[in-house]
Amino acid sequence: MAFILFDDTTRNNLLPFTHTRAIADIRCGIWTMRERWEHFLKLQTGTLTVPYLQTIYPTASSTDHIYIKAAIFGTHSLTEAINKLQPGQKLVKGYELIAVRTADVLHTDTITEYTAPLPAQYFDEEIHQLKNIWEIFSQNDRAIREDFKAITQARTSQPIPSHITVSGSEIFIEEGAKIHLGCIINTQTGPVYIGKDAEILEGSLIRGPLALCDHAAIKMGAKVYGATTIGAGCKVGGELNNVVMFANSNKGHEGYLGNAVIGEWCNLGADTNSSNLKNNYDEVKIWDEYNSRSVRTGLTFCGLMMGDHSKCGINTMFNTGTVVGACCNIYGAGFPEKFIPSFSWGGSDKMVPHKPQKAIETADRMMARRSKQLTEAEKNMFLHVYENTAVHRQLFIQEQ
Repeated sequence: MAFILFDDTTRNNLLPFTHTRAIADIRCGIWTMRERWEHFLKLQTGTLTVPYLQTIYPTASSTDHIYIKAAIFGTHSLTEAINKLQPGQKLVKGYELIAVRTADVLHTDTITEYTAPLPAQYFDEEIHQLKNIWEIFSQNDRAIREDFKAITQARTSQPIPSHITVSGSEIFIEEGAKIHLGCIINTQTGPVYIGKDAEILEGSLIRGPLALCDHAAIKMGAKVYGATTIGAGCKVGGELNNVVMFANSNKGHEGYLGNAVIGEWCNLGADTNSSNLKNNYDEVKIWDEYNSRSVRTGLTFCGLMMGDHSKCGINTMFNTGTVVGACCNIYGAGFPEKFIPSFSWGGSDKMVPHKPQKAIETADRMMARRSKQLTEAEKNMFLHVYENTAVHRQLFIQEQ
């Protein structure tokens, strides 16, 4: 049997992060959506996404498939219900499709039509899912708490070092993690998970919930408020509050980042600051790239959303609810626009297209520092994103 996590139209609400990944590989909580499902399923999962992204994922081969909506957070009870499905049945919550079992190979654009006439099994418990980009950080508190319980169940933490101060008992330290002198960690506000070979440098101040994933680092004197996830290989300094960083991104210096989501392989220059609250305390709106319109978030606090492989120079300032696409290079004085399309280069004074080959070269150089490189399929994926977002760049540059 093959378990396949599928994308649906929800991916349009999760841009720019779904320009470069399937929904299954979005991180929220300690885990990505895929890692959570694989924990409960005890098996690896396949991926069903849009054609240009499908090429970067291995193909699952089976005559018995269970397709699971990737935007839904996996749980033990959901897994039990999914495993009880018979061929030709679907699992639903109200009108929401959760999973379907079939021998057929499905496609993202026909899965709703295909499953409509199938007999349904009904799931009565509450489910959680990502529906909008800002929910990646707004659901992070709940997700960290639930992931912490699942990942630490029947396991023993490494000892708490005697040279740090810990308030509360909800802390779990994986093998190889290092916490240096003078750190203060408050777990009374939420659990703190410290992954394998992660490191917290001297004098850091931390309030849970926090997920510091494998090989990630918190630099000296940093102030980190929950609910914050620092993904695998990320390095952070300065002040963070309710931030989700996917993997291998850096905010290594002073500066404030709050209620924000940062993709993979991003770099925020020294003293980068992002507003997360409007001066009039009004509801924050952000740009919906897919529908080319401003949308209400329902939130008073909402900061920066930055897609993969984007960078910003020292002293960069971002306004409340700014969305930055993939492969952007932002610099200069003043506030750039609140929507910066993928493959843009410049700042508030002028913005020009960022040539895709140059962006790919930069990505290769950054990744090589960690012994990684883009595959040919990933390079082709970036070229597709460049072409597919040209209309946004043309409009944006025209407005400059």
